[in-house]
Amino acid sequence: MTTILAFVIAAVAEIAGCFAFWVWLRPGGSPWWALPGTASLIVFALALTRVDSDFAGRAYAAYGGIYIAASLAWLWAVEGSRPDRFDLAGAALCLAGAGVILFGRRLAA
Repeated sequence: MTTILAFVIAAVAEIAGCFAFWVWLRPGGSPWWALPGTASLIVFALALTRVDSDFAGRAYAAYGGIYIAASLAWLWAVEGSRPDRFDLAGAALCLAGAGVILFGRRLAA
């Protein structure tokens, strides 16, 4: 599994899992939401361990940029709120940072 694909799978699984708990713990939410939420968070953890990195902290730092961009995609696709220009600019900065963390050492070598 490629690093980017692992990050994308991890991001979707983490956001879906946390969203399930969000729905459950809001007023009127069903505790049944905890089941898919837990399963999704397990997928998240498994996907993130597939990242090609010698150090977990570096993988998590690079993942942060992907997570932010995926969160804004979720905001739009699932919650129906379109990201504004500040959301998009912030996500672009985060993705640039993730790229530096992921690929900077390879390009410098």
